[in-house]
Amino acid sequence: MKLQILGTLATGVLLALMTAAPARAQMPGTAVRVTIPFDFIVSGKTLPAGNYEIRRITDSPEGLIIRNVTDKRDHLMFQTEAVQAKKIPRRSEMFFHRYGDTYFLSEVFTAGDQTGRELLTSRAERRLEYEAAKNETKPEIVALAAD
Repeated sequence: MKLQILGTLATGVLLALMTAAPARAQMPGTAVRVTIPFDFIVSGKTLPAGNYEIRRITDSPEGLIIRNVTDKRDHLMFQTEAVQAKKIPRRSEMFFHRYGDTYFLSEVFTAGDQTGRELLTSRAERRLEYEAAKNETKPEIVALAAD
């Protein structure tokens, strides 16, 4: 009986440790920093090139905030959906869809986490996507490694 209780307790502790490490990396205080060398659009708002930080707003992973590190006025909250990476990224990364000179933030991945965040496609991006499809072209995917 003591062995069964001890085994159950050990299993519980092991499971708690396995879930605590990934959860800590996803806490609201964890930020991804990146230098973006071009103006870009997030949820219909154009943000200028610069040094940015993205972090979770609450414990829920859906809501994120992006803010310019040097100009605090350039910030925006936005909603995301979960997306799976093909492989676990070693570095945090951000992906953009590029149509000509227009960039749309598309996905954000945190180092060591296979589940990333995908932004909802804005009306402006859908319009450009439609125009590109008529010309039988696709948007260019631009990836930036974060600090």
